[in-house]
Amino acid sequence: MISFKNIPWKKRIIQTLWLLFGIGAVVLFGAAITKKSQKLCTAIQIEIVGAEQHMFLDEQDILALINANGKVIGNPTTKTNLRNLENLLEANSWVDHAELYFDNNQALQVHIQERQPVARVFHIGGGSFYVDSTGLRLPLSEKISAKVPVFTNFPSDKPVLAHPDSMVLQGVVDLSKQILADSFWMAQIQQVNIDPQSQFELIPMVGNHIILVGAADQLAAKFKRLNAFYEQALVQQGLNTYEKLDIRFSNQVVAVRRGTEKAFIDSALAKQRLLDLSIKTLPIPVEAEPAAPISTKPTAIPVKPTTVPTKSEATPTPKQVAKSAVPTAKPKAVLPSNKNKTKKPTKPIKNNKSNNNPLTTK
Repeated sequence: MISFKNIPWKKRIIQTLWLLFGIGAVVLFGAAITKKSQKLCTAIQIEIVGAEQHMFLDEQDILALINANGKVIGNPTTKTNLRNLENLLEANSWVDHAELYFDNNQALQVHIQERQPVARVFHIGGGSFYVDSTGLRLPLSEKISAKVPVFTNFPSDKPVLAHPDSMVLQGVVDLSKQILADSFWMAQIQQVNIDPQSQFELIPMVGNHIILVGAADQLAAKFKRLNAFYEQALVQQGLNTYEKLDIRFSNQVVAVRRGTEKAFIDSALAKQRLLDLSIKTLPIPVEAEPAAPISTKPTAIPVKPTTVPTKSEATPTPKQVAKSAVPTAKPKAVLPSNKNKTKKPTKPIKNNKSNNNPLTTK
Protein backbone atom coordinates (compact mmCIF):
# COMPACT_ATOMS: atom_id res chain seq x y z
CA MET A 1 0.00 0.00 0.00
CA ILE A 2 1.31 3.37 -0.97
CA SER A 3 1.19 5.88 1.82
CA PHE A 4 0.40 9.54 1.38
CA LYS A 5 3.93 10.39 2.50
CA ASN A 6 5.44 8.49 -0.39
CA ILE A 7 3.52 10.61 -2.99
CA PRO A 8 5.62 13.40 -4.47
CA TRP A 9 4.62 16.82 -3.28
CA LYS A 10 3.92 18.08 -6.83
CA LYS A 11 1.46 15.32 -7.45
CA ARG A 12 -0.22 15.99 -4.13
CA ILE A 13 -0.70 19.62 -5.10
CA ILE A 14 -2.34 18.67 -8.40
CA GLN A 15 -4.75 16.27 -6.72
CA THR A 16 -5.70 18.89 -4.18
CA LEU A 17 -6.40 21.45 -6.88
CA TRP A 18 -8.70 19.04 -8.75
CA LEU A 19 -10.55 18.31 -5.58
CA LEU A 20 -11.07 21.98 -4.87
CA PHE A 21 -12.18 22.58 -8.46
CA GLY A 22 -14.82 19.87 -8.24
CA ILE A 23 -16.15 21.20 -4.96
CA GLY A 24 -16.30 24.72 -6.39
CA ALA A 25 -18.16 23.55 -9.48
CA VAL A 26 -20.78 21.83 -7.37
CA VAL A 27 -21.19 24.91 -5.22
CA LEU A 28 -21.51 27.20 -8.20
CA PHE A 29 -24.01 24.92 -9.91
CA GLY A 30 -26.14 24.79 -6.81
CA ALA A 31 -25.98 28.55 -6.43
CA ALA A 32 -27.02 29.01 -10.06
CA ILE A 33 -30.00 26.74 -9.57
CA THR A 34 -31.00 28.59 -6.46
CA LYS A 35 -30.64 31.95 -8.15
CA LYS A 36 -32.59 30.83 -11.19
CA SER A 37 -35.39 29.54 -9.04
CA GLN A 38 -35.61 32.92 -7.46
CA LYS A 39 -35.81 34.76 -10.83
CA LEU A 40 -39.23 36.09 -11.68
CA CYS A 41 -40.87 36.71 -15.04
CA THR A 42 -40.42 40.35 -15.85
CA ALA A 43 -42.50 40.79 -19.05
CA ILE A 44 -44.36 39.08 -21.88
CA GLN A 45 -43.49 40.01 -25.44
CA ILE A 46 -45.88 38.76 -28.15
CA GLU A 47 -45.26 38.53 -31.90
CA ILE A 48 -48.07 37.45 -34.25
CA VAL A 49 -46.82 36.30 -37.64
CA GLY A 50 -49.25 36.41 -40.56
CA ALA A 51 -51.27 39.34 -39.25
CA GLU A 52 -50.14 41.72 -41.99
CA GLN A 53 -53.40 41.31 -43.92
CA HIS A 54 -55.81 40.12 -41.23
CA MET A 55 -55.83 40.48 -37.47
CA PHE A 56 -58.16 37.84 -36.12
CA LEU A 57 -55.97 37.58 -33.03
CA ASP A 58 -54.43 40.44 -31.07
CA GLU A 59 -52.16 40.65 -28.03
CA GLN A 60 -55.09 40.84 -25.64
CA ASP A 61 -56.40 37.49 -26.89
CA ILE A 62 -52.98 35.88 -26.40
CA LEU A 63 -52.53 37.37 -22.93
CA ALA A 64 -55.96 36.12 -21.90
CA LEU A 65 -55.00 32.59 -22.90
CA ILE A 66 -51.60 32.73 -21.18
CA ASN A 67 -53.03 34.08 -17.93
CA ALA A 68 -56.02 31.74 -17.95
CA ASN A 69 -54.47 29.64 -15.14
CA GLY A 70 -52.83 32.53 -13.30
CA LYS A 71 -50.63 35.50 -14.01
CA VAL A 72 -47.21 34.74 -15.38
CA ILE A 73 -45.52 38.07 -14.79
CA GLY A 74 -44.04 38.15 -11.27
CA ASN A 75 -44.01 34.39 -10.83
CA PRO A 76 -40.80 32.33 -10.82
CA THR A 77 -39.79 31.27 -14.28
CA THR A 78 -39.22 27.70 -13.12
CA LYS A 79 -42.88 27.37 -12.19
CA THR A 80 -44.09 28.31 -15.67
CA ASN A 81 -44.84 25.26 -17.83
CA LEU A 82 -44.06 26.51 -21.32
CA ARG A 83 -45.19 23.33 -23.05
CA ASN A 84 -48.64 23.51 -21.51
CA LEU A 85 -48.95 27.14 -22.56
CA GLU A 86 -48.04 26.25 -26.15
CA ASN A 87 -50.70 23.53 -26.27
CA LEU A 88 -53.24 25.95 -24.80
CA LEU A 89 -52.51 28.54 -27.47
CA GLU A 90 -52.56 26.03 -30.33
CA ALA A 91 -56.00 24.87 -29.22
CA ASN A 92 -57.35 28.17 -30.56
CA SER A 93 -58.74 27.82 -34.09
CA TRP A 94 -56.82 30.82 -35.37
CA VAL A 95 -53.42 29.74 -33.98
CA ASP A 96 -51.44 27.57 -36.35
CA HIS A 97 -48.25 27.31 -34.28
CA ALA A 98 -47.03 28.71 -30.94
CA GLU A 99 -43.49 28.90 -29.52
CA LEU A 100 -42.63 30.24 -26.02
CA TYR A 101 -39.31 30.72 -24.14
CA PHE A 102 -37.64 33.00 -21.57
CA ASP A 103 -34.78 35.23 -22.66
CA ASN A 104 -31.83 36.35 -20.55
CA ASN A 105 -33.89 39.14 -19.04
CA GLN A 106 -36.56 36.68 -17.83
CA ALA A 107 -39.03 38.05 -20.33
CA LEU A 108 -41.44 35.52 -21.82
CA GLN A 109 -41.15 35.55 -25.63
CA VAL A 110 -44.33 34.40 -27.44
CA HIS A 111 -44.27 33.75 -31.20
CA ILE A 112 -47.67 33.01 -32.81
CA GLN A 113 -48.29 31.85 -36.37
CA GLU A 114 -51.84 32.94 -37.26
CA ARG A 115 -53.97 30.97 -39.70
CA GLN A 116 -54.83 32.84 -42.88
CA PRO A 117 -58.28 32.32 -44.47
CA VAL A 118 -58.39 31.89 -48.24
CA ALA A 119 -62.18 31.80 -48.74
CA ARG A 120 -65.48 32.46 -47.05
CA VAL A 121 -68.04 29.73 -47.65
CA PHE A 122 -71.82 30.02 -47.30
CA HIS A 123 -73.49 26.63 -46.90
CA ILE A 124 -77.05 25.58 -47.74
CA GLY A 125 -78.12 26.02 -44.12
CA GLY A 126 -77.60 29.78 -44.35
CA GLY A 127 -74.49 30.08 -42.18
CA SER A 128 -70.92 30.70 -43.25
CA PHE A 129 -67.35 29.99 -42.23
CA TYR A 130 -63.79 30.67 -43.33
CA VAL A 131 -61.41 28.05 -44.66
CA ASP A 132 -57.62 28.24 -44.63
CA SER A 133 -55.08 26.91 -47.11
CA THR A 134 -55.14 23.43 -45.53
CA GLY A 135 -58.92 23.10 -45.79
CA LEU A 136 -59.51 23.69 -42.07
CA ARG A 137 -62.78 25.45 -41.31
CA LEU A 138 -62.42 28.59 -39.21
CA PRO A 139 -65.09 30.50 -37.31
CA LEU A 140 -66.14 34.04 -38.13
CA SER A 141 -64.66 36.92 -36.19
CA GLU A 142 -66.46 39.91 -34.75
CA LYS A 143 -63.33 42.03 -35.13
CA ILE A 144 -62.71 41.91 -38.84
CA SER A 145 -64.06 40.51 -42.09
CA ALA A 146 -61.45 38.98 -44.36
CA LYS A 147 -61.23 40.14 -47.96
CA VAL A 148 -61.28 36.74 -49.61
CA PRO A 149 -63.32 35.10 -52.42
CA VAL A 150 -66.89 34.24 -51.45
CA PHE A 151 -68.40 30.83 -52.28
CA THR A 152 -72.13 30.09 -52.08
CA ASN A 153 -74.32 26.95 -51.96
CA PHE A 154 -71.82 24.68 -50.22
CA PRO A 155 -73.68 21.34 -50.00
CA SER A 156 -73.21 20.58 -46.28
CA ASP A 157 -73.35 22.32 -42.92
CA LYS A 158 -72.26 19.31 -40.83
CA PRO A 159 -69.17 19.53 -38.57
CA VAL A 160 -67.76 16.33 -40.07
CA LEU A 161 -67.91 16.27 -43.86
CA ALA A 162 -68.46 13.23 -46.03
CA HIS A 163 -65.88 12.39 -48.66
CA PRO A 164 -67.72 14.06 -51.59
CA ASP A 165 -68.20 17.24 -49.57
CA SER A 166 -64.54 17.18 -48.54
CA MET A 167 -63.58 17.03 -52.21
CA VAL A 168 -65.79 20.04 -52.89
CA LEU A 169 -64.14 21.93 -50.02
CA GLN A 170 -60.71 21.12 -51.43
CA GLY A 171 -61.90 22.49 -54.77
CA VAL A 172 -62.95 25.67 -52.97
CA VAL A 173 -59.43 26.00 -51.56
CA ASP A 174 -57.73 25.41 -54.92
CA LEU A 175 -59.98 27.79 -56.85
CA SER A 176 -59.69 30.47 -54.18
CA LYS A 177 -55.89 30.26 -54.27
CA GLN A 178 -56.00 30.74 -58.04
CA ILE A 179 -58.15 33.84 -57.66
CA LEU A 180 -56.02 35.29 -54.85
CA ALA A 181 -52.87 34.83 -56.92
CA ASP A 182 -54.03 37.47 -59.45
CA SER A 183 -55.10 40.91 -58.28
CA PHE A 184 -57.23 41.39 -61.42
CA TRP A 185 -59.38 38.31 -60.79
CA MET A 186 -59.52 39.14 -57.11
CA ALA A 187 -61.14 42.45 -58.05
CA GLN A 188 -63.26 41.04 -60.92
CA ILE A 189 -64.79 37.94 -59.31
CA GLN A 190 -67.66 38.95 -57.06
CA GLN A 191 -68.59 35.45 -55.89
CA VAL A 192 -68.34 31.79 -56.86
CA ASN A 193 -71.46 29.66 -57.00
CA ILE A 194 -71.50 25.87 -56.48
CA ASP A 195 -74.23 24.21 -58.54
CA PRO A 196 -76.02 20.95 -57.57
CA GLN A 197 -73.44 18.94 -59.55
CA SER A 198 -70.61 20.49 -57.45
CA GLN A 199 -69.42 22.52 -60.45
CA PHE A 200 -68.12 26.06 -59.99
CA GLU A 201 -69.54 29.20 -61.65
CA LEU A 202 -67.86 32.60 -61.44
CA ILE A 203 -70.01 35.71 -61.05
CA PRO A 204 -67.97 38.73 -62.22
CA MET A 205 -68.14 42.20 -60.75
CA VAL A 206 -68.09 43.93 -64.17
CA GLY A 207 -70.15 42.46 -67.00
CA ASN A 208 -73.52 40.73 -67.07
CA HIS A 209 -72.33 37.19 -67.74
CA ILE A 210 -71.32 34.05 -65.87
CA ILE A 211 -68.18 31.97 -66.27
CA LEU A 212 -68.50 28.18 -66.18
CA VAL A 213 -65.36 26.71 -64.60
CA GLY A 214 -66.61 23.19 -63.95
CA ALA A 215 -64.39 21.11 -61.69
CA ALA A 216 -61.49 22.75 -59.88
CA ASP A 217 -58.83 21.13 -62.04
CA GLN A 218 -56.35 22.58 -64.54
CA LEU A 219 -57.14 26.00 -63.12
CA ALA A 220 -53.98 27.66 -64.38
CA ALA A 221 -54.79 26.72 -67.99
CA LYS A 222 -58.46 27.66 -67.64
CA PHE A 223 -57.70 31.12 -66.28
CA LYS A 224 -55.05 31.63 -68.94
CA ARG A 225 -57.66 31.03 -71.66
CA LEU A 226 -60.15 33.23 -69.85
CA ASN A 227 -57.64 36.05 -69.55
CA ALA A 228 -56.84 35.84 -73.27
CA PHE A 229 -60.55 35.93 -74.14
CA TYR A 230 -61.04 38.99 -71.95
CA GLU A 231 -58.19 40.78 -73.69
CA GLN A 232 -59.26 39.93 -77.25
CA ALA A 233 -63.03 39.56 -77.39
CA LEU A 234 -64.65 41.28 -74.46
CA VAL A 235 -62.54 44.40 -74.64
CA GLN A 236 -63.48 44.89 -78.31
CA GLN A 237 -67.13 43.83 -78.22
CA GLY A 238 -68.04 44.77 -74.65
CA LEU A 239 -68.52 42.88 -71.42
CA ASN A 240 -72.28 42.53 -71.91
CA THR A 241 -72.15 40.92 -75.36
CA TYR A 242 -72.03 37.38 -74.04
CA GLU A 243 -74.29 35.64 -71.58
CA LYS A 244 -72.03 32.70 -70.71
CA LEU A 245 -68.33 31.93 -71.02
CA ASP A 246 -67.49 28.24 -70.79
CA ILE A 247 -63.84 27.46 -70.00
CA ARG A 248 -64.35 23.80 -69.11
CA PHE A 249 -63.00 22.50 -72.41
CA SER A 250 -59.33 22.30 -73.37
CA ASN A 251 -57.79 24.91 -75.65
CA GLN A 252 -61.01 26.87 -76.17
CA VAL A 253 -63.53 29.23 -74.65
CA VAL A 254 -67.15 28.60 -75.63
CA ALA A 255 -68.99 31.93 -75.61
CA VAL A 256 -72.80 32.15 -75.77
CA ARG A 257 -74.12 35.45 -77.07
CA ARG A 258 -76.82 37.15 -75.10
CA GLY A 259 -80.32 36.04 -76.04
CA THR A 260 -79.37 33.13 -78.32
CA GLU A 261 -79.65 30.40 -75.76
CA LYS A 262 -82.94 31.69 -74.40
CA ALA A 263 -84.47 31.97 -77.88
CA PHE A 264 -83.45 28.39 -78.69
CA ILE A 265 -85.05 27.10 -75.51
CA ASP A 266 -88.29 29.01 -76.15
CA SER A 267 -88.49 27.72 -79.73
CA ALA A 268 -88.07 24.11 -78.69
CA LEU A 269 -90.66 24.52 -75.99
CA ALA A 270 -93.12 26.05 -78.45
CA LYS A 271 -92.64 23.17 -80.89
CA GLN A 272 -93.23 20.64 -78.16
CA ARG A 273 -96.41 22.36 -77.03
CA LEU A 274 -97.66 22.55 -80.63
CA LEU A 275 -97.02 18.83 -81.07
CA ASP A 276 -98.87 18.01 -77.85
CA LEU A 277 -101.81 20.16 -78.95
CA SER A 278 -102.03 18.48 -82.35
CA ILE A 279 -102.02 15.03 -80.77
CA LYS A 280 -104.88 15.99 -78.47
CA THR A 281 -107.03 17.36 -81.32
CA LEU A 282 -106.63 14.39 -83.71
CA PRO A 283 -109.76 12.08 -83.97
CA ILE A 284 -109.42 8.84 -82.05
CA PRO A 285 -110.35 5.73 -84.16
CA VAL A 286 -113.19 3.64 -82.71
CA GLU A 287 -112.89 0.64 -85.04
CA ALA A 288 -111.69 -2.50 -83.39
CA GLU A 289 -110.43 -3.97 -86.66
CA PRO A 290 -107.44 -2.46 -88.45
CA ALA A 291 -108.33 -0.06 -91.21
CA ALA A 292 -108.03 -1.15 -94.80
CA PRO A 293 -105.07 0.16 -96.76
CA ILE A 294 -105.70 3.45 -98.44
CA SER A 295 -105.69 3.34 -102.24
CA THR A 296 -104.23 6.15 -104.22
CA LYS A 297 -106.68 5.54 -107.13
CA PRO A 298 -110.13 7.13 -106.93
CA THR A 299 -112.96 4.65 -106.30
CA ALA A 300 -116.64 4.94 -107.22
CA ILE A 301 -119.16 5.10 -104.41
CA PRO A 302 -122.31 3.06 -105.14
CA VAL A 303 -125.56 4.99 -104.82
CA LYS A 304 -129.21 4.15 -105.35
CA PRO A 305 -130.47 4.66 -108.92
CA THR A 306 -132.16 7.96 -109.38
CA THR A 307 -133.55 9.82 -112.33
CA VAL A 308 -130.74 11.87 -113.79
CA PRO A 309 -131.62 15.31 -115.08
CA THR A 310 -131.60 15.68 -118.80
CA LYS A 311 -129.11 18.45 -118.69
CA SER A 312 -125.51 17.32 -118.37
CA GLU A 313 -123.91 18.12 -115.09
CA ALA A 314 -120.88 20.32 -115.11
CA THR A 315 -117.63 19.09 -113.57
CA PRO A 316 -117.56 20.13 -109.90
CA THR A 317 -115.10 22.86 -109.09
CA PRO A 318 -112.71 22.70 -106.05
CA LYS A 319 -114.87 25.31 -104.35
CA GLN A 320 -117.94 23.10 -104.77
CA VAL A 321 -116.01 20.08 -103.49
CA ALA A 322 -114.93 22.02 -100.41
CA LYS A 323 -118.48 23.22 -99.90
CA SER A 324 -119.83 19.69 -100.14
CA ALA A 325 -117.35 18.58 -97.47
CA VAL A 326 -119.00 20.89 -94.95
CA PRO A 327 -121.65 18.99 -93.00
CA THR A 328 -125.17 20.23 -93.95
CA ALA A 329 -128.72 19.31 -93.16
CA LYS A 330 -129.92 15.82 -94.07
CA PRO A 331 -130.73 15.82 -97.85
CA LYS A 332 -134.17 14.71 -99.06
CA ALA A 333 -134.54 11.79 -101.41
CA VAL A 334 -134.72 12.69 -105.08
CA LEU A 335 -137.96 11.39 -106.68
CA PRO A 336 -138.26 10.46 -110.37
CA SER A 337 -139.37 13.31 -112.47
CA ASN A 338 -143.04 13.08 -113.71
CA LYS A 339 -144.59 15.92 -115.61
CA ASN A 340 -148.12 14.81 -114.89
CA LYS A 341 -147.48 14.79 -111.19
CA THR A 342 -145.39 17.88 -110.96
CA LYS A 343 -147.53 20.01 -113.26
CA LYS A 344 -150.44 21.74 -111.66
CA PRO A 345 -153.82 20.57 -112.97
CA THR A 346 -155.58 22.99 -115.26
CA LYS A 347 -158.65 24.53 -113.92
CA PRO A 348 -161.70 23.29 -115.86
CA ILE A 349 -164.04 25.74 -117.51
CA LYS A 350 -167.19 26.11 -115.65
CA ASN A 351 -170.24 25.01 -117.66
CA ASN A 352 -173.73 24.14 -116.55
CA LYS A 353 -174.17 21.76 -119.38
CA SER A 354 -173.72 18.07 -119.13
CA ASN A 355 -170.55 16.19 -119.80
CA ASN A 356 -171.18 15.98 -123.51
CA ASN A 357 -169.79 19.41 -123.85
CA PRO A 358 -167.62 19.39 -126.98
CA LEU A 359 -165.08 21.65 -125.28
CA THR A 360 -164.13 18.92 -122.89
CA THR A 361 -160.73 17.43 -123.62
CA LYS A 362 -160.57 13.91 -124.83
